[in-house]
Amino acid sequence: MSEHWHSNPTQIYWTCHALLQGRTITHLDEIGEVRGWRLGAIVHRLRASYGWPITTDYVGPERIAHYRLSKACHVVALRFPRSAQPLRRKVMDGALGGALGGKPAHGRTAHG
Repeated sequence: MSEHWHSNPTQIYWTCHALLQGRTITHLDEIGEVRGWRLGAIVHRLRASYGWPITTDYVGPERIAHYRLSKACHVVALRFPRSAQPLRRKVMDGALGGALGGKPAHGRTAHG
């Protein structure tokens, strides 16, 4: 696997933005909004490499994954992938809005 994880900024940026807005998102949302096919992989990478507290609920008999940020998430403490750095700046400036836009840091810095 490549060390560079920024091959399609649209999907990564969209995923980060949607989660930061407090949305619960599914693969079907990603397909419809950005024509993406990698939501599970993006969520995994955000969790494993960037420490994002993303919750997964499996809904219905099809067990469709619904992803959202934990309610205890402090967005100013999140680390961002390169393609989503503009969102980090918006969070730090308080310009993102949405349900999670302005929560204070909880004992962590914005860098880690």
